[in-house]
Formats: sequence, C-alpha cells, structure tokens
Amino acid sequence: MIDKKSWQEFRASGLLWWINMILHTFGWEIVVNIKEDGTISEVYPARVKFRGFDEKSNTEGYARISEYLKENADLLVIESKE
Repeated sequence: MIDKKSWQEFRASGLLWWINMILHTFGWEIVVNIKEDGTISEVYPARVKFRGFDEKSNTEGYARISEYLKENADLLVIESKE
C-alpha cells in the first residue's frame, strides 16, 4: 500500500527534521525551499558541512515527532502486523 503525502505534511510531522538529523551524520540533508506564501517550491538532497540543529529546532522537532507518534501509534501497530 502506498498513500502519497505532501512535503508539507512530511515536514509538519517532524519527520523531515528527524531524517535530516540522521543524514547530518553523513554530511547530507534534504533541503526544502519555502516561498513567502508558505508553499514549498523545491526539495533536493545536498551535501552540508554542518552537523545537527540548534536547541530550539531540536526541542520543536522532538515535540512534533512525539505528537505524530501519539496520533498515529495505533495505526502504526496495525500496519506493522499486516
């Protein structure tokens, strides 16, 4: 089963932050360019020299991931058993 989602939803869930934390280990990240109106204009992988995020971004990221898990835990368990 594939349920296509938008980059906006992926980003809002905290999963983009989570994946970029992992990718930073290898000097990579997924870049998302956002227009002034809040829409995403471009998404691409990039090499980066920095590693990790600032404390505020991490705090927000962990909160988003926690909310995502809270809202989706039951479904994730069901899907894992299919």
